[in-house]
Formats: sequence, structure tokens, C-alpha cells
Amino acid sequence: MEGMKPSVAALAWIYTKLGNTTFGGGDPTIVALQREFGERRKWLTGEQFALAFSLSRVTPGTNVLAFCAATGYQMSGWAAAMLGVLGASAPSAVLAVWLTLGFESAVGNVYTNAAILAVLAAVTGMMVSSSFALARPSLNRRAWPRVVLLSGGTLLLREVWNISPLQIMVVASTIGALWLEDEAR
Repeated sequence: MEGMKPSVAALAWIYTKLGNTTFGGGDPTIVALQREFGERRKWLTGEQFALAFSLSRVTPGTNVLAFCAATGYQMSGWAAAMLGVLGASAPSAVLAVWLTLGFESAVGNVYTNAAILAVLAAVTGMMVSSSFALARPSLNRRAWPRVVLLSGGTLLLREVWNISPLQIMVVASTIGALWLEDEAR
């Protein structure tokens, strides 16, 4: 099946499996989906991934669900887009409600609070690792200054000067359009 157009059922299963067994938020899930669809099965090109990832970041709401919709549509149309979003979100949403009820009943417990803090630390580590995995394809000898400048600039604009994410994306896209790499010219 490698290299062929995937069936809607196969896509729905992969979105459900990875969307509900990958921990740490949207970025680790997106990395897992990119590895499965792009590297392993060759159903998604690097350009398609970049487009879906970029558009999911400028779409309001949950980025991972926008990513699932975009990649599902690219690979097999509207049905795959809708089933990707449903598969990646419904089971974990039910689990989140169930866990919230359980933790709310034990909120004063020292062991529960310690477990929550440990999970928070682990999730933060997974987010950093996923961010590096997403940026790694752009970290070659010629492109790393661009990645460092845009990443560091984003951090400064957001955290020091409290610039809105929408304004940062406008600035970044303008820089990206003007700062072409040699092979793109």
C-alpha cells in the first residue's frame, strides 16, 4: 500500500490510534502523524506536510485538529478530513472528562498533586522535543540562521513586548517571503 492513495478507513484508524496514544499535546501528535504518513507510508509529501502544518497554525482553534483535517483532505478528501478530526479527538475528549472528574475528587491529596506536577514536567519536555523534531528539517548549514532568528524573534516579540500571535505571524510571513534561500530564487 506504500506510495498509493490511502483508504478512508485506513486513515481513520491511524488518526484514531495516534491521536489517542500520543501524549504531550498537538505537536507530538503532529510529529507522529508526519512520521506515519510521510516517512513510513509515503502518503504525504514534505510540501503537503509543510502546507498543512503552516495552515493549521494560522487556523483558530486546536491546531492538531486543523492539521488532521488538512492532511486527511490532502490524502483522501472530505470524508477523511472529518473522520481524522473525529478519530483524533472524540476518544481523548471522553477520557479527559473522565480524568477531570477523578482528579477533582482527589484535588487535596498530596499524591495526586505530585502526580499532576510530574505529568506537567514530562509534557513540557515532550513539547520541547517535538518542537525540535518539527524544526529539524530546516536546520541545515544554510538555513539555521533563519530558524534561530525567527524562533528567537518570536519569543522576544511574544514574551518581552507582548505582541499578539497574529501580528507575529504577519511579521514572520513577510520575513519569509522576502528572505528567500538561494535555491528558491
